[in-house]
Amino acid sequence: MLMSRALCRSWLPQVAHRCHANVPILRINSGHPAARSWRQFHSNRKQSSNLKPATGEPLAAEQNTTVPMNNVIKAVAFTGAFTVGCFAGATILEYENTRSLILEKARQARFGWWQSRSLADRDYWTQLKQDMRRQWDSLTPGDKMFAPIFFCNMLAFAMWRVPALRSTMMTYFTSNPAARVVCWPMFLSTFSHYSAMHIFANMYVMHSFANAAVLSLGKEQFLAVYLSAGVFSSLMSVLYKAGTSQAGMSLGASGAIMTLLAYVCTQYPDTQLSILFLPALTFSAGAGIKVLMGIDFAGVVLGWKFFDHAAHLGGAMFGIFWATYGAQIWAKRIGLLNYYHDLRRTKQK
Repeated sequence: MLMSRALCRSWLPQVAHRCHANVPILRINSGHPAARSWRQFHSNRKQSSNLKPATGEPLAAEQNTTVPMNNVIKAVAFTGAFTVGCFAGATILEYENTRSLILEKARQARFGWWQSRSLADRDYWTQLKQDMRRQWDSLTPGDKMFAPIFFCNMLAFAMWRVPALRSTMMTYFTSNPAARVVCWPMFLSTFSHYSAMHIFANMYVMHSFANAAVLSLGKEQFLAVYLSAGVFSSLMSVLYKAGTSQAGMSLGASGAIMTLLAYVCTQYPDTQLSILFLPALTFSAGAGIKVLMGIDFAGVVLGWKFFDHAAHLGGAMFGIFWATYGAQIWAKRIGLLNYYHDLRRTKQK
């Protein structure tokens, strides 16, 4: 079977928390050169659960809770503003990175003789810094984008273990449309994992597909797509819970990761995948993403509670949309690039 279900239970101190993980493990057999970094396709799903304190009294996230319309409006507005901000920020980041690269090349051309000095003439800290720089430069583009995202996820994972931060984590690092705070948790929850299995599987999947996505998109566009997709998948979860009056807490990066999967599978649909433990069973990436989306669609229609199916489906839809129309949308940043260039030049005068 494509899908193999691993049911795991982990308990927060004084808080009951149930985690379900759906883990297909696939391997790329052949395909586009950009997809050669695909080693295994391993998808853990975004957790959706109702949390209760030790007293047994339900929180505001209990099922069959009506979601305030004001919260839905806030979520939609935040998603739009956050997405625009991400792509505007990515455009400025692209400009600054390109400018720094050009200046660095010019500096090397002018002072190359200094760079060729004997290593013995340099102090320990300078040498250590250069060694670290060489190590960083040896990483693939995907690894360079994966590393800071992985660090943020691990930081949030560690924060869950600090009892004094439990209330903060519940408020800001779980997305709940019925809660008092709605907007920023839609973003912060995409870096939040409590279960070790959950964070391991999600980070494993992202690392497997990050290089293919970065090579196709470029690092600035990749970052904008990933962050925006996380918030968009949270919005789809909010809308679904509001429509079904089944508010609940969700956390995890798999909505954004589903965007990466859908994007690369749409870009390279003929790439052959196989299940890790069944290498003889192969199928195309295009067929694989259809199966995953079909399962999540069934989960949304039938009201399954295993995962946050609406968030997964929303993330996959975002990925397919960007694979189809992203190039045209990204090209429209030229106007902002020119405006920022003129603004920066004016300030330098």
